[in-house]
Amino acid sequence: MKQTAGRDKLGDLAPEFAVLNDDVLFGRVWAREDKLSVRDRCVITVTALISKGITDSSLKYHILNAKNHGVTKTEMVEIITHIAFYVGWPNAWAVFPMVREVYAEEHNGDFKPLFGLGEPNTAFEKYFIGRSYLNPISTAGVGIFNVTFEPACRNNWHIHKASKGGGQILLCVDGEGWYQETGRPAQSLKPGDTVIIPPNVKHWHGAKKDSWFSHIAIEVPGENTGSEWLEPVNDEEYSKLC
Repeated sequence: MKQTAGRDKLGDLAPEFAVLNDDVLFGRVWAREDKLSVRDRCVITVTALISKGITDSSLKYHILNAKNHGVTKTEMVEIITHIAFYVGWPNAWAVFPMVREVYAEEHNGDFKPLFGLGEPNTAFEKYFIGRSYLNPISTAGVGIFNVTFEPACRNNWHIHKASKGGGQILLCVDGEGWYQETGRPAQSLKPGDTVIIPPNVKHWHGAKKDSWFSHIAIEVPGENTGSEWLEPVNDEEYSKLC
């Protein structure tokens, strides 16, 4: 997994620590899937943080990471119940509200996207915070995809590169979301809104905190096209919008 949190938050203060965090811990240790799966590492990390009484955003990140790598809510509750007898009842008790918040997103209730929910967007999940779903509408000629974001889910900053033509068009069809280009304020999105994303412009988009969100993504044909995925929109940046 590509991690930039160390550089983003501590690069100016403790650059060597940032490198160890991003390149060694996450870049090398977490990447050794031949020795231990990411799912297992998520469970171990959540257990270690709870045992230390840590219930800040780092624990929430790892609970969400566990969820995104297949740990169900039932499993997470059982893990915490089990370790409570070993790490302390108050430590376990304190984390359940966070578990409730993270796993509340898995139930879409009455939300039924106009173009269908599709399948979990596993191919691109490393570029998203939270869970998204992808339903291809057309892959012949012009790529047209329905993308659905669970509440608070958003993709990383990214750029649709092209030497000629290119870019992307978003047609908002369900729920409410955000779109933001670098250096500009975020734009609130509702059904019926259209976003024209020029090529070679850094941007991100996703759901609002308390709403599911779906948009149709249309890939504009061009030459030498491709997407460059960049750093995530961190919780602090995102919370300012909400």
